[in-house]
Amino acid sequence: MIYEENQLQYHNYYSIRESVGWLHFPEEQTRRALEKSLYDIVAVEDAQVVGMGRLIGDGLYYVIVDLAVRPEYQGKKIGTQIVTKLLEYIESHIPIDGRASVQLIAEKGKESFYEKLGFKTIPHEHCGTGMRKVIHHREGI
Repeated sequence: MIYEENQLQYHNYYSIRESVGWLHFPEEQTRRALEKSLYDIVAVEDAQVVGMGRLIGDGLYYVIVDLAVRPEYQGKKIGTQIVTKLLEYIESHIPIDGRASVQLIAEKGKESFYEKLGFKTIPHEHCGTGMRKVIHHREGI
């Protein structure tokens, strides 16, 4: 398995999301988002992208998004390697005596995967419940 930095292309992004049953965003919106990614990692085997993970952030706060591995490659520590590489990127960009907050939204049932990598479910002793809001823009609304 080869791990490549900042090589995530739209067609691979779309294909991996499709393989795990995730909904898609419009192509133009997706391409803009991929261009603005802070950092990404793809896992490649036999010239095929089989896993991906993206990082967005501002240096204080980071969000891991789009972590996905094709179903036939799951259970082979590919997701663990991708998260590890994303976290190494963050650590390498934190100044001495600095800190950063790394957040994500786990797929339902995948929380234990992230807990093994040091993430805490929220709420916990320092944080309230995580929240999100999805905004749809439809013509004529």
